[in-house]
Amino acid sequence: MPKASATAGASRKNLGQFFTPADVAQTLVQWGVRRSTDRLLDPSCGDGGFLASHARSVGIELDEEFAKAACQRAPGALVHGGDFFQWAAATPERFEVVAGNPPFIRYQNFTGATRKVALESASRLGAKFSALTSSWAPFLVVAASLLRPGGRLSFVVPAEIGHATYAPPLLRALCRNFRRVQLLAFREKLFPQLSEDCWLLYCDGFGQASDGIHLNAFERFRPSARPPTSDRFVSLTEWEEIGERLRPFLLPAAGLELYRELTKSRSVRRFGDLASASIGYVTGANDFFHLRRSEAKRWGITWHYLKVSIRKSDQLCGDTVDFRAVEKWMARDEPVLLLDLKQARNLPSSVRDYLATEAAQTASSSYKCRNRDPWYAVPDVTVPDAFLSVMSGKRPLLAANDAGCVCTNSLHAVRYRSKESQAALDFGWASPLAQLGAEIQGHPLGGGVLKLEPREVARVPIPITKLPVNRAEESVLQECLEAARSWRHCA
Repeated sequence: MPKASATAGASRKNLGQFFTPADVAQTLVQWGVRRSTDRLLDPSCGDGGFLASHARSVGIELDEEFAKAACQRAPGALVHGGDFFQWAAATPERFEVVAGNPPFIRYQNFTGATRKVALESASRLGAKFSALTSSWAPFLVVAASLLRPGGRLSFVVPAEIGHATYAPPLLRALCRNFRRVQLLAFREKLFPQLSEDCWLLYCDGFGQASDGIHLNAFERFRPSARPPTSDRFVSLTEWEEIGERLRPFLLPAAGLELYRELTKSRSVRRFGDLASASIGYVTGANDFFHLRRSEAKRWGITWHYLKVSIRKSDQLCGDTVDFRAVEKWMARDEPVLLLDLKQARNLPSSVRDYLATEAAQTASSSYKCRNRDPWYAVPDVTVPDAFLSVMSGKRPLLAANDAGCVCTNSLHAVRYRSKESQAALDFGWASPLAQLGAEIQGHPLGGGVLKLEPREVARVPIPITKLPVNRAEESVLQECLEAARSWRHCA
């Protein structure tokens, strides 16, 4: 990889470019190339790591400096500068092998004409992605379309292929177009400098179809001349039954099978049957809208315009948020008092003075504030029955709201559907089954963090009475839970 300045490094990150270790690139090329006459395409060639591994190679690179570096590193390769999607739409060329490391650009930065061309191209090939799709998913579909019949695809892919909402249309498209689809997961990171995990994807037999996905789970990557024999074949039917996610199939088969059986038990309900979970309010300017007790006193803002807020999950220190916890926050003068003016009329001078400050002017210009009327009225401030952490370390926390607090969007506001719901959740949430369900239904963010979206929370199984399991089966569940945590690097 060529040396880069800090500015170039920032540009590389914006483009989703993180160059592949040489042994990984060489392995992927070896998996795809069968004959010396095979033509290989790397549709995002960076500094030419993949191109240098095979003589008959073609590369596409958006960044001019990296394209020059690729030409120097692989002087026999043909390197085109420019956007891959536009090039793919125009070229008549076809290849025996397409290999590489796609740009991992999040949907927030995957915009404009490039996204339009990418999504339209993928749609014509049978993969309909939403506007919230990261660039790498349509990138793979369009790259595959440039193969000759019988061709191979070898790529580094983000581990979110195992759980992201846009993974299903991608995996379906791959299975429709390849005789064999194989994914290799590694517990040890391929890219130590990234918080996100990466897997390897290998597809063979372009122009045919498969009814499932071959899956391997390894402790770490080791170079190989050919793709390994798969550990597990996941049929599309199995994959659909567990929510169109591959990550659960990394877990011990016995534990996953027991989990699936127990979720069908009469002793188990889904979280969504017992309660609703939705993220809390969004202020648009947290530092302005959350005051310390000393600040509220100094401005003369009374409790009538304030609500005690849970701003982050580390405020949940047990299964209950009570008035003793609130007293501790007040004693430490923490900024947990939300300025709640949604229902306020005829604001007192103390509040008007606070809204006239320079900090208020800055806050009012933020995106959320300037798009509501009045700008200082924070919407969706309600008092829920309980709180549930959105992002967590070892396990998601559920705490009853005995103190009548509100919460930001760093937490879920939980509302019970009936009086029996609280007892059921109090009984079942901490169980191995529910915690394993959170791992299976949630998704990792990197750095050991588990995130639960509202739709994911709703699917978590909750035992409402003692489960019909023996000690051996309890151990199987616990081992499966620990394995799930280890795959997201939770200590």
